[in-house]
Amino acid sequence: MTKSPIKKDQILNPEELEKEEESDYFDYFFDEPGSEPGKLNIEPDAKPSRIVLIDYDQSHAVRKVDVTPNALTPYLGTNTISWMDVQGLGSEQVLKQIGQIFKLHPLLLEDVVNVPQRPKVEDYNEQLVLIVQMVRPNANEEGFESEQVSFVLGTRYLLTFQEEEIEDCFDIVRERIRANQGKVRQQGADYLMYLLLDSIIDGYFPVLEDYGDRIEDIEDELAIKPNTNQLKEIYVIRRELLALRRAIWPLRNVTNMLVRGESSLISSEAQIYFRDCYDHVIQILDIVETYRELASSLMDAYLSSMSNKMNEVMQVLTVVSTIFIPLTFIAGVYGMNFEYMPELKTRWGYITCLGLMAAIASGLVFYFWRRGWFEPFARPKIPLSKKD
Repeated sequence: MTKSPIKKDQILNPEELEKEEESDYFDYFFDEPGSEPGKLNIEPDAKPSRIVLIDYDQSHAVRKVDVTPNALTPYLGTNTISWMDVQGLGSEQVLKQIGQIFKLHPLLLEDVVNVPQRPKVEDYNEQLVLIVQMVRPNANEEGFESEQVSFVLGTRYLLTFQEEEIEDCFDIVRERIRANQGKVRQQGADYLMYLLLDSIIDGYFPVLEDYGDRIEDIEDELAIKPNTNQLKEIYVIRRELLALRRAIWPLRNVTNMLVRGESSLISSEAQIYFRDCYDHVIQILDIVETYRELASSLMDAYLSSMSNKMNEVMQVLTVVSTIFIPLTFIAGVYGMNFEYMPELKTRWGYITCLGLMAAIASGLVFYFWRRGWFEPFARPKIPLSKKD
């Protein structure tokens, strides 16, 4: 499982940002040169594999947990629909047994186990393989977590492989099967794959909604008090949106292939439902591209705000300097050490000089006020959020 790679307190400079991008966002699995095809590379921290079986038809539905691979064999020849959910990719022996029972091609099993893979769909004649990325918001922090989910569709069965044995977005589908809601128990395994894929795609919308709120908050803060923390947050959002785009962009071609019905395992009725998935993917891509453009515009807004802030500082200094220039001139004239300066011996010369300086300063302030030069210094109060 891949977590959101960059956090705000981890960003120190652009060089570290580039390193984080290279190490996390482009972290697809690749084989070592000369390695044996079909080799399974089990991650050291991978969770043990656990099989959950749901077998159903129109009249009944059975759910079994912690099923052994050999116990799945009888379900290959039945007229019911069998959903075998493999949670965890850490048990190599279990995965190989599943591969032998379902006659999975070694390259197919390699793509399923060696994560992460680029989202794709492949037709192995009697089996259709679909690999996608499932995302969900982080529970205790900003950003998102991603997990690879692999589908192996057969004639009357569906194999799913997940990296973790944690809560996923499939609970609503499990409940539909249990309660016989909708058409799931009247349809085939391809319809079941549609429901699961649709749940994964719909899971992108809450993540994108969170990014929309974060962008809106930064936009409000930039109008009041721009600072470097906002710049770091903008970098975080841009990188995370890039990761979302890389996860959802290949899914457009995947769903398009399912809609075209290039596999005999996808019925013409199920193709209509996969069109809905394709429409949602296009919608998500539009939102991601829009947010990426907004994040880029926030960068320009930050630079403009800092420039305006500098201009305000320079304007204040200019006004102060303009007021003190004539006062400095008067003080400089009477600070000269000539012997014959008649004003120096005047009884009220000191008081008169100070009064003249005060009158000049007051006159300049009044003149600048009438010209409206002090209006930019009155910063309007803009609420940071709708709650304020």
